[in-house]
Amino acid sequence: MGWHLTEDIDDFLARADDFLRSKPALHTSPLTRLEKLRKQEEAGTLFGRLEQDGEVRAICYRRPSQRLLLTAVTPDQADALAAELAGRPLSGVTAEDDTATAFAEAWQRRTDVVPVPGVRVRLHRLGTLTPPEPMPEGHAVDALDRAEIIRWCSEFATAVGQAPFADERSWAASNFADKRFTFWAADGPVAMAGATAMVAGMVRVDPVYTPARFRGRGYAGAVTFAVSQAALAAGATDVVLYTDPANVTSNALYRRLGYVPIAAFTGYDFR
Repeated sequence: MGWHLTEDIDDFLARADDFLRSKPALHTSPLTRLEKLRKQEEAGTLFGRLEQDGEVRAICYRRPSQRLLLTAVTPDQADALAAELAGRPLSGVTAEDDTATAFAEAWQRRTDVVPVPGVRVRLHRLGTLTPPEPMPEGHAVDALDRAEIIRWCSEFATAVGQAPFADERSWAASNFADKRFTFWAADGPVAMAGATAMVAGMVRVDPVYTPARFRGRGYAGAVTFAVSQAALAAGATDVVLYTDPANVTSNALYRRLGYVPIAAFTGYDFR
């Protein structure tokens, strides 16, 4: 058993793709991000796979200036990876809670860098889709012009503390550009939901956004229902989304629609 590191994404995916597709819901982030990296290679990205008896048991990858993303491993496996990566620049790690903590502690032991807990998210998988009750007035709309989509994405980015998009070029380079957007319209667009392209039968609903002036009217639930229903109609076997565990309102909303929590993730920054 051992970790194998490479900067060759084709070599990496040739060995790791079956593992990633074996659990498409849990592996939603690496599946979508690695698909983008396969199409648009990024210099300096490091990929790793953990093999045992000729089978891949876990993977990781680190983009320049980004946290290491790591699938579930034991504390010993996390320590072995920390040993392999020691001496390389690493800004942090994101993984399921226990794995993130195990790697952060191993990294501190080997580098004396203090890990600082950061972002926490909860992953949900759709069970039985249930329409919101009551359904608000309006209807789902897929077609808005690109300028309008960019404006909405910029407004969402600002709302979550990110930089808005200066122009179409900066938006096209972002993770937003790969998604399909649906809007709920009630005398104009009032809520937005994005969805990733289907990979291994998995679609992730991301992001969901309602401007403050339209909140409290059920629009987020309606547009999330519409996007989820469209994913199922297209043949998705896993429809997932992330939430902020501290946001009681949104977590309750998604449970009513049929989403069930399946994992929690933590990001640590290494300062």
